Amino acid sequence: MNRQEPGKKSAAAPANSDLAGLQDILGHRFEKPGILIQALTHSSATRDRLDANERLEFLGDRVLGLVLAGMLLEAFPGEKEGEIAYRFSALARSESLTRVAEEIGLAPYIELSPGEEEAGGRRNASILADCLEAIIAALFLDGGLEAAEAFIHRHWRPLMDKEPAPPKDAKTMLQEWAQGRGLPLPEYRVTGQQGPDHAPRFTVEVTAHEKKPASGQGASKRAAEQTAAEALLALINPGK
Repeated sequence: MNRQEPGKKSAAAPANSDLAGLQDILGHRFEKPGILIQALTHSSATRDRLDANERLEFLGDRVLGLVLAGMLLEAFPGEKEGEIAYRFSALARSESLTRVAEEIGLAPYIELSPGEEEAGGRRNASILADCLEAIIAALFLDGGLEAAEAFIHRHWRPLMDKEPAPPKDAKTMLQEWAQGRGLPLPEYRVTGQQGPDHAPRFTVEVTAHEKKPASGQGASKRAAEQTAAEALLALINPGK
């Protein structure tokens, strides 16, 4: 796909072999290729943020959540809401999106500015995850829920099947550790933020009772909190 100069509006890409190849990967032939092009356009590659994929990310997140909720309720009819919620959180989190984006080889198709390209944007987990959410929205808008659902089922069902028991994320496990001992809930605070607005890097510190604080980093506050919780759990339960 053609690259734009920084700040230039992303032009409509021709129906080239790259775009056709991506549609094969997605399992859907777009009637309106423009919506797919927008889903692939990072904010750094366009002057007008409305031409970027950010609004589609918002929709894609909701479509993914709807489909995952239906999948889980069908697959685990005997589990309680709390157990289903653990599974949902694991499947819907940014790390799962990034994993699927890497599995389908999404990175080469993303439109980035030269500066973002040089900064390693194609390896940026947040950019990959956000772009995949936008693509899910594009599938929904162009082919309806059926097209988005087919893609999600194909790539998230293997992730779902890998967890025989409801998974718990690090924040949940740390909270349960505190509650089980009658202690106050862990407290999280942002201690640093680096990088540009479209690709920030947060540092979060977590404290729990009298334990030594632990820190973690991530592309979002939520991701940084998870990393910090993992670090504190490792201090609480070394070797596990």
